[in-house]
Order: sequence, then structure tokens, then C-alpha cells
Amino acid sequence: MDLQRTIRRKVSVEGIGLHSGEPVQLTLTPAAADTGILFRAADGTLVPADIEHVVDGRAATTVGAFGVRVRTIEHLMAAAAALGIDNLVVDVDAEEVPALDGSAKPFVDLLYSAGAAPLPVPRRPLVVREPIRVGDGHRWLEITPSDCFRVTYTLDNPHPVIGQQIVSLEVTEAAFVDELAAARTYGFLKDVPTMRKNGLARGGSLDNAVVVGKRAVLNDSLRFEDEFVRHKILDLVGDLWLLGRPLCGHVTGKNGGHALNHELAAAVRRAFAAERRPRPSRARLHPADTIIPGGSLSPRPGIAAL
Repeated sequence: MDLQRTIRRKVSVEGIGLHSGEPVQLTLTPAAADTGILFRAADGTLVPADIEHVVDGRAATTVGAFGVRVRTIEHLMAAAAALGIDNLVVDVDAEEVPALDGSAKPFVDLLYSAGAAPLPVPRRPLVVREPIRVGDGHRWLEITPSDCFRVTYTLDNPHPVIGQQIVSLEVTEAAFVDELAAARTYGFLKDVPTMRKNGLARGGSLDNAVVVGKRAVLNDSLRFEDEFVRHKILDLVGDLWLLGRPLCGHVTGKNGGHALNHELAAAVRRAFAAERRPRPSRARLHPADTIIPGGSLSPRPGIAAL
């Protein structure tokens, strides 16, 4: 029986937000079975990392609750998904998860340093029985039945550095660590002024992103010849972990992004609406809620439970 997991010990990391440019400390804390992944803001507000709480898909995945937002969660989510970490409390003292090197590898390393702990509740995979498709002719994602979680992705971009890139793999822990985790986020130099004007990429640099110029990348080198499509898959893995349960299906896609990833996750959630995972004690999330030792939700006096 495949059991839910959390981490064994609390761990922390510091960095800056890719889009905000602000310093942030992130701390991972063990959580009880069926908690899912919860972000906890500096004021104590709990924000579930699930598809119902996605509030923005521009250039990153942002979740929010009670007026509090946490941005750019996808790389941490991808690492948690790949390593089979179902339950976590993630404390952040700013509005954005740190970019670190722009990939999921630092989060993989952080989770490995925390260790994994089984919990006495089985995982309940979402086993796809019928095709689910979103998008249009140029940008689309589809998930079909499979005996494992597999992704086949095509990135088709006319830029001479990118061109057409295709990767297909079964997303196991080993495959993610070896083939996807180190792939960095990327952007185009020509877009940077507009992005920064719109509150994006203010913390971006060659240290945490691949920057694409007119004819070449500005970085010293790429980590993979097809690093761009590998990062697309990394983001997809993280965004699908917003479902909170392992997927058994084959995702194929072309030229997607966070908004399309969210659309697919929402469509899958609707298809499995009758199989929602319960929250511990069905406690209502509220800015005054706390995480008690062991990670279960505990409303403070005066906070009603559903």
C-alpha cells in the first residue's frame, strides 16, 4: 500500500522572489495526513495550494485566500510531487516563494535534507478513465488513460535558440531528479522592460533564469540542449500537484503555460469531483487558524468548524 508522506524535520531556505525582487525566507514543516500543502503567510493566514485557490496564472502560479497571495509556487510544488510529499506547511515571510536558481533542484535538495516520513493513511491516485482535453489547435493539453504518470510535451517556438523541442518521459522520482529538476525558468530579453513595468521579473537575473537574447542565451550555457521544454514539463508537474493527489494518466501537450495547466487541473478536478480528499477535522481555513504540533489544523477559540 502506497502511503501518504510528509517530511521528517523542519527545514528553511532564503532567497529573493523572481517577480517581486523581495527577500524571503521559506520554512517547510511536517503536516498530518490529508492536510495537503498549505502556505502560511507572516500574519498566520493559511492558503491551500490547490486548484480552487489559484488566483493568477500570469508568468507563475499564484494562490490566495482571505486577501493574501503567495506567488511562484510551482517549482516547490513540482519537487514535492516528484518526491511524493503529500502534506506540508510552508511558511513564507513575503508574498513569493524564493526563486533560488530558477529551477526545482534546490527544492529537491531541501526536501531530501528534510527526509520523508510515511503517514498512516493511503494515497488515493486519480486514475484517468476518459480523455480530458483543454486548449485549442496551437496551445493544448490532454490527459488520457495510462498505467503511470507520463508526459509528452512539444514546445514549438520560432526563436532560433528554441525551435521545436519534444520530450516524453514517465515522471518518476528518479526521472524528475535526473531529467527535469535542474531545468530553469526562462524569458526573453526584449520582454523584460514590459514585464517589470507590470510587476513581473523584478528579481530576475542570470542567476535564476535563462535569458534569451536575439540570437543566443545570455547565460554561459544551457543545462540541457532542450532545457526550455524540460522546464515546461517541470511547471506542468508542479501545477498538476494542485490536485493534491497523484495522477495516473498520460499528459500530452503543446505550447502551454500556467493558465493552460490550471485549466487542465480544473477539468480533472471536475471529473473527479466525487472523490475529494477530506481535510483534517474539516476545519475552516481562517487567518487565525494554527498548525498544532504534528501538523493538523486546529481552529482557535471562536473559529467555527464546518
